[in-house]
Amino acid sequence: MTELAATPAPLDAPAGTPPVDDAALIRAARARVRRRRLLILLAQLALVAVVLGGWQLGANQGWLDSFTYGSPSGVADQLRIWFTEGTATGSIWRNIGVTMQETVFGFLIGTASGVVLGIALGRIRVLADIAAPFIKAANSIPRIVLGSIFIIWFGLGPSGKIALATVLVFFSVFFNAFQGTREVDQNLISNAKILGASPWRVTTQVVLPSAMTWIIASLHAAFGFALIGAIVGEMLGAQYGLGQLIAQAQGSFNSNGIYAGTVIIAVLALVAEWLVTRFEKRVLRWRPAQSGSDSAGV
Repeated sequence: MTELAATPAPLDAPAGTPPVDDAALIRAARARVRRRRLLILLAQLALVAVVLGGWQLGANQGWLDSFTYGSPSGVADQLRIWFTEGTATGSIWRNIGVTMQETVFGFLIGTASGVVLGIALGRIRVLADIAAPFIKAANSIPRIVLGSIFIIWFGLGPSGKIALATVLVFFSVFFNAFQGTREVDQNLISNAKILGASPWRVTTQVVLPSAMTWIIASLHAAFGFALIGAIVGEMLGAQYGLGQLIAQAQGSFNSNGIYAGTVIIAVLALVAEWLVTRFEKRVLRWRPAQSGSDSAGV
């Protein structure tokens, strides 16, 4: 196994300065990264402890009305009941599964349609000019109105929630794909055409990889929009789902139930964000590491 060679001391270093050990420098850098991550984790845990502790203390001391604001212990008890005894509409896992099914389908359909249409309009300017007013008008419609329309069209089943999630994801991905296509270096496209590439090969082998950074960046927000669309649709009308549980809790003035549903949604969103980040790192492995990205913590 080859050993890392020691780097000679700088020319302007004082006489007798020992050579720099590259392995030691790497170990020291990794140790600094680990310490920084540990400090960030401890700060995050401390912030959560302060917020939850202050909330619980306020509820116990009567500073906060437990009926209106709930309490961390009440939220934990509500989660325990849901996961051990179930909900009024069946198992909590069934409700989570319905919401995730609607979210994932809406995310996939919205992402695919947003990428295809964004690249198509980015490549064909005449088509973009024709479609521009219609896209702007559709994007200006309040999502809550679309949710009500979809409930009328599709009923209380998952189809309306998938449609609403698709719409929210579509516009998030579309504008990024469109802008990413417009930002592609025209010299690359010209060179590909000179080499005899067809329009299809230019799009798939030049434009799409160049716009991929923009598209992947939109996915972080897109899954959140898909989850929002599914939850809002369920709150407007559904038989199952986390949104329906929150709507039930709201109807019975169960603040702890609202917070419990919010906690589950937040956990699902964090897991999805982790998966999207892993996907981004795998797809964009060719991209050089940005300096300072570690220090930024994102």
